[in-house]
Amino acid sequence: MDKRDLTQGRIVKALSGFYYVETPSGVVTCRARGKFRLDGTSPLVGDRVTLQIGGDGAGTVREILPRRNWFVRPAVANIDLMVMVAAAVNPVTDPFIIDRVWALAVYHECDFLLCVNKTDLDPAEELCSLYTAAGASVIRTSAATREGVDALSAALSGRVCAFTGNSGVGKSSLLNMLDPALELRTGEVSDRLGRGRHTTRHVELFALPAGGYIADTPGFGSFDLDQMESIRPGQLQYCFPEFESRLGQCRFNDCTHRSEPDCAVLNAVRSGEIQPSRHNSYTRLWEEANAVKDWEIK
Repeated sequence: MDKRDLTQGRIVKALSGFYYVETPSGVVTCRARGKFRLDGTSPLVGDRVTLQIGGDGAGTVREILPRRNWFVRPAVANIDLMVMVAAAVNPVTDPFIIDRVWALAVYHECDFLLCVNKTDLDPAEELCSLYTAAGASVIRTSAATREGVDALSAALSGRVCAFTGNSGVGKSSLLNMLDPALELRTGEVSDRLGRGRHTTRHVELFALPAGGYIADTPGFGSFDLDQMESIRPGQLQYCFPEFESRLGQCRFNDCTHRSEPDCAVLNAVRSGEIQPSRHNSYTRLWEEANAVKDWEIK
């Protein structure tokens, strides 16, 4: 094949086996080559790809260009900033979910932002204080009052970002505030169940008015956590930023920071320098990962 027949672009939507690739000449609807199924790879939203465009205007994804990073859930690639949208009211976000997403962002060398939404209903003082103390970037927002929307827009500007979080926390509503032209569907939260409807059914990357892209991703519940990838136990300590300055100061070189004597991380938890809930999440993630043997990982 003549390389002049190929063009490059970015996948901005994946739906039902079709990939919508943004190119200099517009968005091209593509199928992927069969080789991706054979070698176990799959194109993701955010991927930079080469494609061949046929005479009918349809395309074929020929190659996935090297990725900066990629995530299993949300299924996105080449993300600069992972935005965890959380709330302290209907539905209440479990801090363990925040900690898991933050750890994955660090593991994949991706910046992390905690966006605490619905502050018109609950200012979430405790949640914001917890993550500010842990060193996270935190922005409070309300799609109802526009609180924090300008600050959020500035944080996203010029970057490839992804929204993730529980169903019903307001990801699509915030995106509509950032760009009203999107007119994304939003859903109400069930008072009885305390969770939202899945109004976003697929991953899609939207260009932002201030520059950059944002991926809206399907929401999840606590029962979906098993679908997220696991960080190996030995790597997990490096994915909690507040542990960093204590690493290498424990009595044992192979300290797991769970129950060993003279552990610098545990000493920091006891003195209040590390939040107990953050350490509890670390321990829970470590035990989950340790239960999976290396040979079981694909």
